[in-house]
Amino acid sequence: FGPLGTWEGGREKAPAALCRKIAAAKLTGQAEIEIWGDGGQTRSFCYIDDCLEGIYRLMQSDHHEPLNLGQDRMVSINQLADLIAEIAGVRISKRHVEGPQGVRGRNSDNTLLKSVLGWEPEISLENGLRRTYAWIEEQVGEQMRAGDSALRAKADAV
Repeated sequence: FGPLGTWEGGREKAPAALCRKIAAAKLTGQAEIEIWGDGGQTRSFCYIDDCLEGIYRLMQSDHHEPLNLGQDRMVSINQLADLIAEIAGVRISKRHVEGPQGVRGRNSDNTLLKSVLGWEPEISLENGLRRTYAWIEEQVGEQMRAGDSALRAKADAV
């Protein structure tokens, strides 16, 4: 995840979708966002700069087998929404609705990554979200100023 990534249209992943929803709620004065499912689904999220650094290091190595490249910190979708709301400086309530949730939990085991590359992702979830939220809030604001009412906090996907 990160700035310049897909943040609307239904193909975005949870960090971007929640940044969009919270930015729209903040900019319109709404206090509620929708989350698909109960929000207990867990994921780990790797910031784009770390992903690229890991790929570069892997390409420079002699390792030719698959390995996991990702953050090993796992958070629930509810926790992710709370982190983004804190970054945005807003209080939001979460309305859980029916919708696709994907697998219940997903996380990266970086044991092999650390062993092979002597490295692991360094950008914290909070720092990556700060950068991503700032960019997405700017995009949402521009679209709202241009009159795009489809970007209200009730937007689709997470």
